[in-house]
Amino acid sequence: MKQCMDSGSLHRRLKKIIGQVQAIDKMVDEDVPCEDILSQINAAKSALHGCGKVILEGHIKHCVRDGIDHGDVDKTIDNFTKAVERFANMG
Repeated sequence: MKQCMDSGSLHRRLKKIIGQVQAIDKMVDEDVPCEDILSQINAAKSALHGCGKVILEGHIKHCVRDGIDHGDVDKTIDNFTKAVERFANMG
């Protein structure tokens, strides 16, 4: 799976998200208004969704193409369907 995506870029994105979540955790202890915390949670959720899009795009460009090129069309379609369903459930 590593060849499907730019893992360095994905790791950078994930580290930023980890920082966002840690900041949210601190906000709870600092008695920050609820709407501000919710706003930051939404930002972290959007960032995770962006990571999902990067992974799904890599899956399409590499795994799906590779599966079709090697004649594994049915299995490739099944795997692609699973990936899309999992991505759709992220919302």
